[in-house]
Amino acid sequence: MLKHIPNLLTIVRFILVPIIFTLIMQEKYLPAVIILIASGLTDVLDGTIARRYNLITDFGKLMDPLADKVTQIAILVSLTIKDIIPIWMIVIVFIKEICMIAGASFLYGKDLVVSSRWYGKLATVLFYIAIGCSLAIHYFGWPTHFDLYIYYIAILATIFSLVMYFQAFFRQGYLKKEKEKKSI
Repeated sequence: MLKHIPNLLTIVRFILVPIIFTLIMQEKYLPAVIILIASGLTDVLDGTIARRYNLITDFGKLMDPLADKVTQIAILVSLTIKDIIPIWMIVIVFIKEICMIAGASFLYGKDLVVSSRWYGKLATVLFYIAIGCSLAIHYFGWPTHFDLYIYYIAILATIFSLVMYFQAFFRQGYLKKEKEKKSI
């Protein structure tokens, strides 16, 4: 039973996405923050359990980061719809994620893996901090928009991470490996 816990926690995160989205759309910001925190805790817990007990699965490798991205994009979309953040922010994040998905699809089944790095995690953490600030600002009705500055930093970190992931992809010599295979 233990071997399925990390994957079950990942599935729980997918289930929480529409709940968080709906709560934000209904302007129930405090419950949205609480469920977002619960989602984050399940993410940490599933990764910790999977690594500690060597329960890493192909499902987890694929679905865990997907759950992170779906959660983040769904929340950013809801904040855009509610006119809390400008649309260009979600467009940049969406383009970055499409590039990452395309890159991962290209590498799927190959001998090359560009794994998660600190700069990708930093961008994600900054977005979650910004999201938490946005929800708090709107819950308490504070007349400030300091959360936008955190989004700007998160956007810069997102662009930086995309560049760094592509650099890692090329540095690992994948294109050279493809050319060598074709010349054989």
